[in-house]
Amino acid sequence: QVQLVESGGGLVQPGGSLRLSCAASGFALAGFHIGWFRQAPGKEREGISCMSVSDGTTYYEDSVKGRFTISRDNANNTMFLQMNSLKTEDTAVYYCAVHGSRVRNVRGLCQMGTRTRGGMDYWGKGTLVTVSS
Repeated sequence: QVQLVESGGGLVQPGGSLRLSCAASGFALAGFHIGWFRQAPGKEREGISCMSVSDGTTYYEDSVKGRFTISRDNANNTMFLQMNSLKTEDTAVYYCAVHGSRVRNVRGLCQMGTRTRGGMDYWGKGTLVTVSS
């Protein structure tokens, strides 16, 4: 069964760090572009970081650029989001997602996943990150 399962969320103080993991099963993560998305209550889903499977090119939303890092470990079928210098506005449910088709650019990949869940092939159920003192 195809699954993406996020972990690593929780409560963290502003300025703190978290590392989110996304374990893939039922398919080979190595064959897919990857992305991290988030959604807070009452807000639209936003693609915060995506990575091309072909050349490793990355995209970061301006709000997280310089603070978050997307990575992957294909051997262990896992993707990660390192989150540093967390802010209260980072509070959201974070989702991992993958896409198996050719894309024009990695920014477009994140944009597509933002517009519609169907823009990505598989989604995790999410993990809640709460940044609060």
